[in-house]
Amino acid sequence: MLDGSTNTRLSADNTAILLVDHQVGLITGVRDIEASELKHNVVALASAAKVLDVPTIVTSAAPLDVWGPTIPELLEVVGGEIIDDRALVNAWDDPRVQEAVKATGATKLVISGVSLEVCAAFPALAALASGYQTYVAVDASGTFNRTKRETGLLRLQAAGVVLTDYATPIIEILHDNSRPIAPEVYGALDMPFANLLWQLSAARSAAA
Repeated sequence: MLDGSTNTRLSADNTAILLVDHQVGLITGVRDIEASELKHNVVALASAAKVLDVPTIVTSAAPLDVWGPTIPELLEVVGGEIIDDRALVNAWDDPRVQEAVKATGATKLVISGVSLEVCAAFPALAALASGYQTYVAVDASGTFNRTKRETGLLRLQAAGVVLTDYATPIIEILHDNSRPIAPEVYGALDMPFANLLWQLSAARSAAA
């Protein structure tokens, strides 16, 4: 039985990342977050997950001639391995997605998508109903107007999906800042203030 309890911490052993439909055509329509910030955040999430060996699943929706290809920056991180050309609106309804998630052994899913209220929310709600604890990384998702954003977030909260940002789940998985990979994780997250702190720490160590 899945243990998707919120009482269990996120870890590299119990968590998978699901990134849904971060496609060029869709992102051009996003209005609740700057496109550059959205791209930065989802790529940083995938990059940091890779450092921590957290499995990441990427999917794109058809028709590709309308929604466009997955953003190249994300493809570069995941190595071009995606579940492509999905016809079903809800990614969770695609057997390939469920099989990929099941294969990770994860009980918790961190999900982001474009659009927030459909591509992130629908699979988050469906996975929750299937026994997974689901989290939606709001700032690695985007949508087309304020109403869609607000109603999408309200629906997720009402259902019990955990709302988060792109960096917090990764830091929870990191767990210990003394781990040798911590600087690489923070570097992948690319949070300006954190980068400065690590640079300051390195400078102090070098001067000691």
